[in-house]
Amino acid sequence: MSGLPSNIAPADVAPSELPDGFSLAGPGGAAGGTGGSSAAADQAAQRDAQRQAILEQAMTPDALARLRRVKLVKRERASAVEAMIANMAMQGKMDSKISEGKLIEMLEGIVGAQQQKKGDAGKISIQRKKYNFDSDSDDDNDDDLL
Repeated sequence: MSGLPSNIAPADVAPSELPDGFSLAGPGGAAGGTGGSSAAADQAAQRDAQRQAILEQAMTPDALARLRRVKLVKRERASAVEAMIANMAMQGKMDSKISEGKLIEMLEGIVGAQQQKKGDAGKISIQRKKYNFDSDSDDDNDDDLL
């Protein structure tokens, strides 16, 4: 589409109907309609529309809403789950629609896989300095300090 949200359709307006000072150029500077868009952008928009249609058919409304909320915060995780669901749907490996619980399991699986790739990068380790007067022996009574 032309940069509009999916629930807003572009209006067919003739240039003569526009008020003075207005043009058909969109916020990005491209002219409205199909005249100013490139073939690559059209193909990308078509792929995105196909992916959204597959997701809407493969997921329950609650799961789709949760995925959209996750996409606002963690775009790469949501994209990974979308790709996984689209692949499953195209290969016919889905027996029923994906529920919100199943979506949560898929997201947790992706988070676990990403943490395994990172290794110790996400862990915090605290190492205390050892001083000569610190003793780790069994003689830890502090009676001599009083």
